[in-house]
Amino acid sequence: MKTYQIIIFLTVVLLVYTLVNLYIFNRGLQSFANAGTIKTSYKVLFVFLALSYILARFLERLYPSVMADVFMWIGSFWLAAMFYFFLIAVLFDFVRLINHFLPFYPKSIVTNYVMFKQYLFYGVVALVTLLMIAGYINASNPRIKTININIPKRANGLKQLNIVAVSDIHLGTIICNGKFEKIVNKINSLNPDIVLLVGDVIDEDVNAVIRQNIGESLKNLNSKYGTFAVTGNHEYIGGAEKAVKYLSAHNIRMLRDTAILIDNAFYVIGREDKEKSRYSGVNRKTIKEIIKDINQAYPSILMDHQPFHLLDAYSNGIDLQLSGHTHHGQIFPFNYITKLIYEISWGYKKIENTNFYVSSGVGSWGPPVRLGNRPEIVNIILHFEK
Repeated sequence: MKTYQIIIFLTVVLLVYTLVNLYIFNRGLQSFANAGTIKTSYKVLFVFLALSYILARFLERLYPSVMADVFMWIGSFWLAAMFYFFLIAVLFDFVRLINHFLPFYPKSIVTNYVMFKQYLFYGVVALVTLLMIAGYINASNPRIKTININIPKRANGLKQLNIVAVSDIHLGTIICNGKFEKIVNKINSLNPDIVLLVGDVIDEDVNAVIRQNIGESLKNLNSKYGTFAVTGNHEYIGGAEKAVKYLSAHNIRMLRDTAILIDNAFYVIGREDKEKSRYSGVNRKTIKEIIKDINQAYPSILMDHQPFHLLDAYSNGIDLQLSGHTHHGQIFPFNYITKLIYEISWGYKKIENTNFYVSSGVGSWGPPVRLGNRPEIVNIILHFEK
């Protein structure tokens, strides 16, 4: 990505972030018209919360430290809380607009409007706080999703293949070593034949991963054939070559527009993320180019981080495509938006003889919160012809 594009993107993001925070701030401030001390405390706390994420992003690059981590955690929770405060404020403004033209507020509210606004403020804060707690608990406890798929091909005598696939781990400050160790333990408990990491293994800055020595946990992934991974858009955002080098040094086999035959029985194919051209100026290979030398008689498993252009896999005879990226919205109601963008936002679909599974991801980006969907470790059992 060119420098001017980065500057424009960051400017737009900061502008939107600032305007949303100002809107929430002003709506909250109206609740304390006659409460001086509380009003001052509100102003100080709000500015602290609103600036936390921005400060964290600067500190993690300039001065990686515990302080940077603290700001990152606070700021990340604020991103989710800010979104829900914004939605609630818009809803209340809409109700007020209706009441302005068609008055329907009961007399008890009209005559005690100042006090009502304060109670309403505390109620909203309590509601959003409960949502953050519930979302954090949900995000911290991925479920195991098990799927059985029949592949009408022979695999050199192999009757079935036990795959454990995870996408969107986003290793870094939020998905830290402690959280990832729990994920590794769950993966290993499934006794996989092969582990597939379907992109966004690292959450942009690999330095946070290096600082925590998360690579040692990556080495603890156990399977018969090993662990294979592809790049996601976040590897490219943070610097793909450095991320790939780190993962490769910790027992992860990176597949970059590559197809490999495993145990003379099945192929695993890995595509570079579609963002490669934006960040490197070089286009990734097409599926047709990657598989031109493979034996189509053997089963084929394709990892492609972003689930776009699904018919490409079907038209090239792929048996199973695994993707992630969508997080299935991560925070309600974004799942309705991802459903509009992607043919499969989450789950399983079959087109002719090609099977697709798009994972909601095991980690989280930004807020350590999931509402309206579950993080998951996907256990796929492939059954082959005898």
